[in-house]
Amino acid sequence: MSTLLGSGIILGLAAGLAPGPLLTLVVSETLRHGSGAGMRVALAPLITDAPIVLASLYLLSRLSGLHTVLGLLALCGAGYVLLLAWQHLRIQAVHLDLDRSGTRPLLKGVLTNLLNPHPYLFWISVGAPLMLDALPADAHFRDVGAPLLFLAGFYACLIGSKVALAVLTGRARGLLAGRAYLYSMRLLGGLLGLLALSLLRDGLRLLAIWP
Repeated sequence: MSTLLGSGIILGLAAGLAPGPLLTLVVSETLRHGSGAGMRVALAPLITDAPIVLASLYLLSRLSGLHTVLGLLALCGAGYVLLLAWQHLRIQAVHLDLDRSGTRPLLKGVLTNLLNPHPYLFWISVGAPLMLDALPADAHFRDVGAPLLFLAGFYACLIGSKVALAVLTGRARGLLAGRAYLYSMRLLGGLLGLLALSLLRDGLRLLAIWP
């Protein structure tokens, strides 16, 4: 259970702090309209992700007996997380496009996240497999504690890190070009690399390649 929670925390921080459409929108709305606007953008995944999570869990639960399919998905997840690790290690700074008009930051965040392919890729190849792997074959309601902890850790860090960035950016506009941010990204890149190796091992075991 603690391992799954740790994975949720690492993945949530990585998703929350990595440059991408939603983080760029969080920072640009903060610079244009204040920290409150950036914080509202940061809440978008709470609205957009529920259908993605549920659909991924349902689809993969239907495939629970097909170890070859699950093994291939685990390998895809390992490749995806490894790509995220590489991107984190190579980050230099966040480049912003401040030519955004209007207000309604939460709506902007929802639309941005819905059109972003990363949540779909993450949940079908990484998030849902990790949660289902923590459930026993004859799982009951009392067995969902570990997957719920994963969700709690993931979204607490995903949303919390973006909210913190909105607050800090409102006070220190050069934050995302500073060394502390870049060092944090490299640390997360290393942790993601280790997680990718774990997913690779799981995939090879499901394919009966790893003993």
